[in-house]
Amino acid sequence: MSVINPGSVTLSTWRDIYQGGKASLDPSCLDAVARSAAFVAQIAAKDQAVYGINTGFGLLASIGIAPEDLQTLQRNLVISHAAGLGEPMPRSVVRLMMALKLTSLGRGASGVRVETIQFLERLLDLDLLPVVPAQGSVGASGDLAPLAHMSAVMIGVGEIDGGDGARPAAQVLADHGLAPLVLGPKEGLALLNGTQFSTAYALAGLFEAETLFQAALAAGALSTEAAKGSDGPFDPRIHALRGHAGQAQVAELLLASMDGSEIRASHRDNDRRVQDPYCLRCQPQVMGAVLDLLRQAGTTLEIEANGVSDNPLIFADDGEVISGGNFHAEPVAFAADMIAMALCEIGSLSERRLAMLIDPALSGLPAFLTPNPGLNSGFMIPQVTAAALVSENKQRAYPASVDSIPTSANQEDHVSMAAHGARRLMPMAENVSGVLAIELLAAAQGCDFHAPLKSSNAVEGFRAEIRRLVPRLEDDRYFHPEMVAAQALVRSGSLSNILLEAGLPLPGIVR
Repeated sequence: MSVINPGSVTLSTWRDIYQGGKASLDPSCLDAVARSAAFVAQIAAKDQAVYGINTGFGLLASIGIAPEDLQTLQRNLVISHAAGLGEPMPRSVVRLMMALKLTSLGRGASGVRVETIQFLERLLDLDLLPVVPAQGSVGASGDLAPLAHMSAVMIGVGEIDGGDGARPAAQVLADHGLAPLVLGPKEGLALLNGTQFSTAYALAGLFEAETLFQAALAAGALSTEAAKGSDGPFDPRIHALRGHAGQAQVAELLLASMDGSEIRASHRDNDRRVQDPYCLRCQPQVMGAVLDLLRQAGTTLEIEANGVSDNPLIFADDGEVISGGNFHAEPVAFAADMIAMALCEIGSLSERRLAMLIDPALSGLPAFLTPNPGLNSGFMIPQVTAAALVSENKQRAYPASVDSIPTSANQEDHVSMAAHGARRLMPMAENVSGVLAIELLAAAQGCDFHAPLKSSNAVEGFRAEIRRLVPRLEDDRYFHPEMVAAQALVRSGSLSNILLEAGLPLPGIVR
């Protein structure tokens, strides 16, 4: 169980929640929540127009709402804004989104009651997750449509998936002895306003990218050995002269992972090749830049995940309600674009290593890595598949943050597109896992041709893990199930564990 202390939650905690871990708020935050709610109640009792409490919303902010209609106002806000379309969000991302909203509300600047926060916390604890259509947010004014779908189940509207499929929210709540909430002043707006949908997807993309980044380091080492590449480009003196931390760390890992290799020793002297292709030689420069970029995105998302992106904000101790623009998800949009570029480059470099391995002019290995080329096609078409996946990701990597479209009758005239930018990351990650899977199979096949020579303990560990799932390719066979198995291996993180168990300096993003 992760205890969430709003304002200081780490990326590792968010990752644990994303992977199914339980979470609850630190009770020490509830005093500030109660003071904020009490101040909103005072305002609602007065004849004073305050946006979001007793006015309309967006372009309708100038319309005052009578005291007797304030509960209806909040309910109408939620059900009218629950206007998303598309496939439901993955449960893992919904869970993360709910925990992010819980954290934001727990800062005590949104004016919601303690019981409202505890209701959301209870749903999360019971793993009763709203069914939320994934399309409909432009990343400002907050992720309104998806957060409305999340909030609607709290008032008994919409559907909940408790792990056994979608059912009507009112029925699921009743089955668990929960009465639907009646929202108080500002509570609907506080639940809807925010970047938690975009941030949840961006964090999910970051966590998947870290797993793929580390698997790509393993694949790169295996491919370098398969091609009898040099470990000279990983010499620490090269990278110290440039100064980028990520580059130096990637080089250190690659050099250490190949230490003790018989394959490397076999061509250390009298090798006619002067330099390796860039896909081998420049791994530290490319993957190091990826590492630095992902860490920068992680820093942005950690700040955003702990922040308050509601509007207006309640400063109860100062006796003020201030309207602002914290709901604008531009930081998340930039972070998502960075992760998209990083994913694109992980896959692109992997595919180039794969293409090098199947080309006998570059690798010195049999054409398409088959013992009997001509009769057999070997890895010819798996490389085409990898190329297709890489090109898909290139098309998806166009920056979402440079786009904007006016909404709400031009009151909301610049938006971040963070939601779309973050939502594309998971399918991009899926594509990268496929490219890496094919490279790993090809690299293992390439190393097989060097028998009886063996690589280092770490690289032989990668090869053994692959061979546990997929035997050596002697003659053409139906390869699709084995590619799928290798893809699952990439996503599992087991290749990273081999490096860690070997005591190698594996660089990461989430700490």
